[in-house]
This record gives sequence, C-alpha cells and structure tokens, in this order.
Amino acid sequence: MDVRQRLSLALKDAMKAKEVDRLSTLRLINAAIKDRDIALRGTGAEEGAVVGEADVLAILGRMVKQRQESARAYEEGGRLELAQKELAEIKVVEEFLPRQLTEDETAAAVDAAIAETEAASIRDMGRVMAALKDRYTGQMDFGRVGPLVKDRLG
Repeated sequence: MDVRQRLSLALKDAMKAKEVDRLSTLRLINAAIKDRDIALRGTGAEEGAVVGEADVLAILGRMVKQRQESARAYEEGGRLELAQKELAEIKVVEEFLPRQLTEDETAAAVDAAIAETEAASIRDMGRVMAALKDRYTGQMDFGRVGPLVKDRLG
C-alpha cells in the first residue's frame, strides 16, 4: 500500500474517531501533496498526472523539518504549548515515512553509493548524492549526509 492510500485510510479513521488534532495534520499533508500535483500539471504534464512516491516522501520530509524548526523557535521564545503542537504534528507525519537509517546504516549506504558510482573525488559528489536520493529518499537526512560524503571523497 502506497503512502497516498495509507494517508487516505488514516484520514477516514481520524474522522470516525473524532481525533481533531490528528485530522488537522492529515489534512495538511493531503493539501501539500495536492498542491504538488497541481504544480506538476502546470508544468505541462499529461492530464491526471500525480507526483510519485519519492516526491511524496520528500514532501513529508520537508514537513518534518519545518515543524522541527518551528518547535525549536517556539521553545526558544517560551511558547511551549505551540512547540508541543508542532512535535505532535511531527509524530503524525513520521507515521508515513519509512524507518530512518541508523548512523551505521547511513555510513554503509554512503560507502556503497561511492563504490557504485565509482566516485574518486569531490567532483563526483553530485552523482553520489543523486544515487543516495534515488534509493533512500525519506530514510536519511541529506543535510547530514552531504558532509559525510564530502569527508569520504575529500
């Protein structure tokens, strides 16, 4: 079952259970995906085209990052109730993301991508990152992976 189907089922369940906060977050996720679908159609894609699974996972990853930043800002500002709301939304969004790779798994994935792309220098970093994004979207934080790749190639 893909992410869209799981999201649809979760939305129905939240409505039935009258889980207001969860329902609100699920609707935000749905809206973000639909906005991306509409933007895709605006680029001249065929009628009825929808974003792929990898794009949906990327959207969810961005939503988690945005909420983490907001929660941090709210905590620094002493608005703990708003920070808690953001953290609760993160938990809902993360339900639809695949399991995050551990540091060891991430390091192994980086090494495998370097070997696979036959990267020899920092100039090959783009190819390595592209290979990682193709295979591990939603499973690793590419902001943290970039420096790791750079260290291995540098």
